[in-house]
Amino acid sequence: MLTGIRMAFIGGDARIGEVVRYVSDLDASAYLFGFEQLPVSFPDTRKLELTPEALSGMDVVVLPIAGMDDEGLVDATFAQTPLRLCDEHFAAIAKTTPIFSGIARQGLRSMAAKHGLNLIRLMELDEVAILNSIPTAEGAIALAMEKTDITLHGSACAVLGMGRCGVSLARMLAGIGAKVRVCARKPADLARIQEMGLMAYPLTELERALVDADVVFNTIPAPILTSDVLAGVPRSCVIIDIASAPGGTDFRYAEKRGIKALLAPSLPGIVAPKTAGRIIAQTIVRLMRNQAVTPGGM
Repeated sequence: MLTGIRMAFIGGDARIGEVVRYVSDLDASAYLFGFEQLPVSFPDTRKLELTPEALSGMDVVVLPIAGMDDEGLVDATFAQTPLRLCDEHFAAIAKTTPIFSGIARQGLRSMAAKHGLNLIRLMELDEVAILNSIPTAEGAIALAMEKTDITLHGSACAVLGMGRCGVSLARMLAGIGAKVRVCARKPADLARIQEMGLMAYPLTELERALVDADVVFNTIPAPILTSDVLAGVPRSCVIIDIASAPGGTDFRYAEKRGIKALLAPSLPGIVAPKTAGRIIAQTIVRLMRNQAVTPGGM
């Protein structure tokens, strides 16, 4: 149980709402910042104004999956007004208080380092990222089904990247009967693709892999689908880019050429917020217990 532990939730979407529900069931006290328009309520929670004083007594701080941008702006789906963290907020947080964030841009990392705070980046943990790849892959496939006029069964689908999301996507696409080719850089990844019974292409042969593709799923957060590459992609192809913004696609040129290309980050929060939130919540609670978080940091 988390009885007596004070947890601050600063912004977020429906996934963070599920984390609040989870820790509330474990008897934690949740303090919500930027949740004025949250459509549900939970026991033993309070909605507060984001002031340094309000953060000074917290045992745990939870930021959104996207963390904050380099100007301190926090993603807050349910806030009435923009939510922003500044130096004074971080100075007020006790050094014994862990800060959980999905990802951390330079601004957040710098603030945590400046004030000697323990910043935990959840999406860099395998236990979160691997399980999170499941709703990501399901969402990407659902989006592809919506945006195409063919079945994915029997279609030529290319997956770019063999990370956690790439592996899940390739496996699911093969499971529904797509003709899957996967592009990767590392020889070990190319060997694994072949072991999975899929077509393996090194990134140096990307153009050849896409010459007749019906759907392309990009997971690589770097400029990979450039204008030179897109010039050889069929105009009927649909591109689903699930890499972190701004993605890896030249969207301007894709539109100019008549290729339907969509940037679709944060799919778990859209298609399966309950599942995605539960994954995050279980990891946060496990890490709190490992770090022996107690009320008042004692």
